[in-house]
Amino acid sequence: MGFSPFGGGFDVMFTIIPIMIGIVFVFVFGIIIYRLIKGGMEWSKNNNSPVLTVAARIVSKRMAVTRSQIHNDNDMSMSNSSYTTYFATFEVESGDRMELKVPDNEYGMLAEGDIGKLTFQGTRYKGFERGKVQ
Repeated sequence: MGFSPFGGGFDVMFTIIPIMIGIVFVFVFGIIIYRLIKGGMEWSKNNNSPVLTVAARIVSKRMAVTRSQIHNDNDMSMSNSSYTTYFATFEVESGDRMELKVPDNEYGMLAEGDIGKLTFQGTRYKGFERGKVQ
């Protein structure tokens, strides 16, 4: 039996670390696959849903800002970027509410309390026509 300056635990590290890296890889890969399948199912469901136009009122609006920083090791610089997603919550005559992602060019035109006709397909926002609901 040879002498190891690191003790007996050093060999165990070379066994455990690859297993842990493999588990993390499988976990991350599993999350990516799950998100792709879930997105595909939602896309398919939306495509198979009818386009509906209903009377609705805008009850709230919100923005979700995603920020990221990218480090450039070559010149030690950093670049920042952000992406904003816009949402509006609509309440229909039955009292049900739905939050839909809306395009940025329409988000500014929508105001809380507006009433009108909401057009949507599944979870896809198709448009909102402000006006008196009959």
